[in-house]
Amino acid sequence: MPQTPVHPGAVDDLPAGVAIRSSRGLVKRPRRELASALPALPCACASLRRASRAVTQLYDRQLRSEGLRPTQFTLLQVLERAGALTQGRLGELLALDSTTLSRTLRPLEEKGWVRGRPGSDRRERHWELTAGGERKLAEAVPAWGRAQRELRSRFGEAGWEALVAGLTHAAEVSRDE
Repeated sequence: MPQTPVHPGAVDDLPAGVAIRSSRGLVKRPRRELASALPALPCACASLRRASRAVTQLYDRQLRSEGLRPTQFTLLQVLERAGALTQGRLGELLALDSTTLSRTLRPLEEKGWVRGRPGSDRRERHWELTAGGERKLAEAVPAWGRAQRELRSRFGEAGWEALVAGLTHAAEVSRDE
């Protein structure tokens, strides 16, 4: 078991199962505490990615029964709200590079939920939701709503509003100019 010398009272900052040597001898934080007390990460990127993975797993559990991944649901939802968009604009809205966006759109197009058509430029492609995509989105909204309500209730109303505002701000200030 790894032993780390740490200042007294720092047991709460340790990952589960890690032991420290203090003036009271060897102190071990129980493994069961890990699930309830994640340590703060010193890197904003690591913290956001960890939170993103955890939240994605929550939404995935709900959307799985609808045959959609959260990334696919998001694309259907954005196209339903915004209408037809160029691939470049869609990528900007979602902060996705063209390759990742193409890889996510391909199965949606194969299932007939979105339609891509060439733009005025050979490199440009326009994407829109089809009638089948509108039906699929409508079928999936209740599952998405369950995930949304679950997460929202865990945050509380003020926490939820702060989360949404903070994440939007983080995306805005992190974008390339």
